[in-house]
Amino acid sequence: MASTKETGILTVAAIRKVRGETQYLFNQKQAIFRLAASGKAARESAELLREALRKKLPMKASFDTREGAIHRIGEPSERERREFEKLHILLEKPDKSVRVDVSSVDPTMFNLEKHHRRFHCFRHCRRIIPNYKKAKKIFDFCAKQTCSLGGPFSVSPCIPFQYVIDGCYARAHKMRWIITQKYHYCCEKVFSFANQGNDTLAVQANKWGGCCVTWWYHVAPLVRVRLGRFAVLLLVIDPGMFDKPVLLSTWLAAQENKNCSPDAHVSMYSIQPGSAYGPDNHAGTMFGTDPNYVQTDQTLTDYRNLVTC
Repeated sequence: MASTKETGILTVAAIRKVRGETQYLFNQKQAIFRLAASGKAARESAELLREALRKKLPMKASFDTREGAIHRIGEPSERERREFEKLHILLEKPDKSVRVDVSSVDPTMFNLEKHHRRFHCFRHCRRIIPNYKKAKKIFDFCAKQTCSLGGPFSVSPCIPFQYVIDGCYARAHKMRWIITQKYHYCCEKVFSFANQGNDTLAVQANKWGGCCVTWWYHVAPLVRVRLGRFAVLLLVIDPGMFDKPVLLSTWLAAQENKNCSPDAHVSMYSIQPGSAYGPDNHAGTMFGTDPNYVQTDQTLTDYRNLVTC
């Protein structure tokens, strides 16, 4: 099995205690982390992370995403800090995140574009997908870029849908490129957050072995599909979780698998322009971008040989 150990520059989104365990959430990672060390080493790392959160400082971390373990924390070099800041480009005028109770939404209304008029990003592009058949064709093309299939691929790098533990931000951004550049349709992003209390996003990776996976946020491309003459439907393209485009409400509900976590609950969701890459704070009110796909392609390459279960 390929190594799952990584080193990178991260910013702390939040530090929280859940059932007596301290969890560390990073803006650049959807996975949830704990300190691997104990004793003095753990206390020193914990203090560095608290200071990084307090002062909003990037930190250099050595970690294992599969295990959710942080092995080392330190300060980045000046060169590393400059490179990080160069890529740290924020989305201008992001839309709001909205509290949601997924169990009580009315799917007959919630999945229609007109129900989400509060999200201004829909105004910027009106070239929407004409029917479900075309949406399924786009989904199937994206799914065929799965690294686990071995190629040849129509895009480079391939997309590691088989590794859903982390990397949704890169997978979503590469699919956004496909939808807008190959098919020339609008593509927004939908973010889900578990950022209230003990909330955790929890899914069962049925496509990749059936194990449970937990996140603090998730993101996927959101497309608008014409339904009849007057209605426009919101569908999510997420081959890591599904075998076809699914309704927005279905996508959110799948992240509340109580068999995987008693705390499985979507706190908030947000629809952002396709240029949004990942969150830049725990509240889900700021987002980073990756206009040149530098971070996207690096993450896809790093994860291409990893598997979920």
